[in-house]
Amino acid sequence: MSMDAEKYPTLSGIDTPDDVKKLKSGGRKRLAKELRRFIIESVAETGGHLAPSLGVIELTIALLSLYSPPFDKIVWDVGHQAYAYKILTGRKNRFDTIRQLDGLSGFPKLVESKYDAFGVGHASTSIGAAYGMAVARDFHKKKNSVIAIIGDGALTGGVALEGLNNAGGSGRDMLVILNDNEMSISKNVGALSKYLTEIIAGPKYRKLKGGIWGLAGKVPLTDQLRYIGHKLEDSIKSLVTVQPGMLFEGLGFDYYGPIDGHNIDELIKILFEIEDLKGPKLLHIMTKKGKGYPPAETDASKFHGISCFDPVTGEKRASPDSPQTYTGAFGDAMLELAEKIPGLCAITAAMEIGTGLDRFHKKYPERFFDVGIAEGLALLFGASLRLSGVPVVAAIYSSFLQRAYDQVIHDIALQKIPLVLALDRAGIVGEDGPTHHGAFDLSFLRSVPDIIVSAPKDVEELRHLLYTGLMQDKMPFAVRFPRGCGLGDCSPEKLHEIEIGSWEKLRKGGDIAVLAVGSMVENSIIASAELAGSGIETAVINARFVKPLDTDMLDNLLGKYSRIVTVEENVFPGGFGEGVAAYLAGAGWGGKFSRIAIPDRFIQHGTREELLHMLGLDPEGNCEAIKKLLS
Repeated sequence: MSMDAEKYPTLSGIDTPDDVKKLKSGGRKRLAKELRRFIIESVAETGGHLAPSLGVIELTIALLSLYSPPFDKIVWDVGHQAYAYKILTGRKNRFDTIRQLDGLSGFPKLVESKYDAFGVGHASTSIGAAYGMAVARDFHKKKNSVIAIIGDGALTGGVALEGLNNAGGSGRDMLVILNDNEMSISKNVGALSKYLTEIIAGPKYRKLKGGIWGLAGKVPLTDQLRYIGHKLEDSIKSLVTVQPGMLFEGLGFDYYGPIDGHNIDELIKILFEIEDLKGPKLLHIMTKKGKGYPPAETDASKFHGISCFDPVTGEKRASPDSPQTYTGAFGDAMLELAEKIPGLCAITAAMEIGTGLDRFHKKYPERFFDVGIAEGLALLFGASLRLSGVPVVAAIYSSFLQRAYDQVIHDIALQKIPLVLALDRAGIVGEDGPTHHGAFDLSFLRSVPDIIVSAPKDVEELRHLLYTGLMQDKMPFAVRFPRGCGLGDCSPEKLHEIEIGSWEKLRKGGDIAVLAVGSMVENSIIASAELAGSGIETAVINARFVKPLDTDMLDNLLGKYSRIVTVEENVFPGGFGEGVAAYLAGAGWGGKFSRIAIPDRFIQHGTREELLHMLGLDPEGNCEAIKKLLS
């Protein structure tokens, strides 16, 4: 895609950070305006993370006006706000491919550009990554700058606090920019804050500070005087440091801010003034998600990650039909269960809307807990609640559960705490790509003793599995379900328990047995119907429990079939198919066995449908695999 130079006269001339540096104040403001319009119009066509990216346009321009990546290291946290950075670092002509198959990633990615210092997708990693780069720089005796940009929400993640603790204690030169767009740390924004920050960063304060230590070094009793000097410095700084800085100062950072994160000239000025200061520094900026686009400013959550929309109205483009999603069905089920089970609580980790718990929160605010970006705490807290007799469902994206694996093993399964885990976005998620595909949960959960792992074939079975998990009190109980449209309909059927470890035969057939898990059941049904046209009769089994296996049904199948196939939306290593293969081998079965699963590699981004087809997980792929086994 070539850029329209008439529509974007300033942006069209920007190909590298060096081009940004050539702009004067007026040119930078024009660039910000054009960037904002370009991103809005582009994301309206492709979908993507709009509000976060609009909030850091001025910051991005300021950073590239002063620093020179890839020599200087600019590390974005999560990376969903790096759209402007991608555009200004040589990728504007491919921006229309963002999050599309074989196109640009929606996040920074090492193999995509030399300007991306660290690949990301999950939150809270920027400070620790930047700290590593600062140490490496000092080892190699280089002079480059290292900058981490992190949002106030990501600071709730434990690894971010660990990074602050270690980077601050190291004394190494690096800059952390805290992008505060919710005023969650401080409300001290305005002329006084700006004035005091300029004093701290300015030459007069630094000269005064240096003078104190210079005097202390020229007179006797240096140690005592230096102690007095510390107190004097602290007293002076207390006059010019606002409340939010106390935490960061205590962790070893020199704190500057808060300042207006949408004032490019002010940003450049403060960045320039603190650039040569030694040691860890933290600049606190205040921004607004969705800045410059009224619909996104009004509803930043809606435009955090959005599908295609009308850029004029901000409304999502209508689809022919909008069937219920698994996430929506989960939200409905939680409301239904809350009426049936007294005191039922729900926990999530900064994904209230994403996990479908917003309506539960509204109706039962005292029974809803959002712990922030802290998945480990979500499970630890949930385990403690459940151990104390409170029924709990912890709702977490499959790929985010990876960050709480220690809690799954040590705090939950080891103690046999019957916490229910609702794992949304299991399997292929689509455009967010490899950092968000829930491709590993069956494998890493299967390896844990004393845990039950299930996957519903449709939204109706989701209701009953959740109910089953809450009714049993023996073990942790995981229910994993995919992103996207939910299969089937939620009927008014009374909630009932499903026998743990039981499968069900959905289709009879004498030639081959297909054991399908969760989202793959429907595809296997479709494939079996197509194969029937070729004279191949396929039995389809809903293997709704991955752990424990239904060994009674397996034993029955071994006596009837010489060919068995497993189908799962999970990686090959350690998955459901591997568990079945081990059982077949142990039973001495001599037939032919095949597995259909996600290959042992990271899968790129694209639509869910494109990726399932590419991986052979759609009905067509099922048919081909079955025909190959039969031949």
